[in-house]
Amino acid sequence: MLNNGRALSIVAMLFGPDQRGLVARVAGWVYERDGNILHADQHRDAEENVFFQRIEWWQPGDLADLRRAATAFSTMARERLGMTCRVAVSSDLPRVGALVSKIPHCLQDIAYRWKRRELPGALVCVISNHQDLDEFCRSISLPFHHVESEAGNKLQSEQVMLNILREYKLDLLILARYMQILTPDFLQAVGVPVINVHHSFLPAFPGSRPYHQAYSRGVKIIGATSHYATAELDAGPIIAQDVARVSHRHTVSDLISRGQDLECSVFAQAIRSHLENRVLVYNNKTVIFD
Repeated sequence: MLNNGRALSIVAMLFGPDQRGLVARVAGWVYERDGNILHADQHRDAEENVFFQRIEWWQPGDLADLRRAATAFSTMARERLGMTCRVAVSSDLPRVGALVSKIPHCLQDIAYRWKRRELPGALVCVISNHQDLDEFCRSISLPFHHVESEAGNKLQSEQVMLNILREYKLDLLILARYMQILTPDFLQAVGVPVINVHHSFLPAFPGSRPYHQAYSRGVKIIGATSHYATAELDAGPIIAQDVARVSHRHTVSDLISRGQDLECSVFAQAIRSHLENRVLVYNNKTVIFD
């Protein structure tokens, strides 16, 4: 069966205690059901004695057959191998929502990447605590919702956002430079992974003018970090990072421009890795499969 001209496949991500024969048993299960492995990668954490694997395979049959095979594999991995397992079928296209404030570069970059079909799934809605990006979203037919968020009405605002996001039945929420701190209750209630992006100066240069602070200290490296958002601010599992060297010749504007370029590329990389089922989270760390 084809999906956009490509044969449907199953992707499984699993981890658990390392033991002899895991790779052979997984491959044997696929082989016994006339499947064909397309990609396979694994990693062993020697300190924790934990085995990680991502495997993608073609399975004969229609979509219903593939879904049954995915469920059967997950059950086998859990009951016979003692593994935690997550399985997806390639036709399952994730629905993504975005929160943004005034700064446009991350949202615009990601939106155009979806328009160019560089990312799987679909960006289905945007919520902002400002109206600055309403016109941009309208220009690309992207639903935009304005929800004010002030210190006195934060809980009410988050409830309004939750109601909107639930209508879109999201699989992922991204923070495209959303300059508000989300409460732990919101992160739990939203019910899907949340990916954030920011500069890599934290915690050294906090606040609204980090590049100005970095410039005054004569930094030689700037960077960006994208991670899963957790109740502990900016401390979630890191998905992607990158850096660029700067010198005394660079102005504050140069630092901001280079930093925004890094934020866009790192954010896109993190979102792509998640949507392509390449990220395993374990003990607040991530294993990112190629």
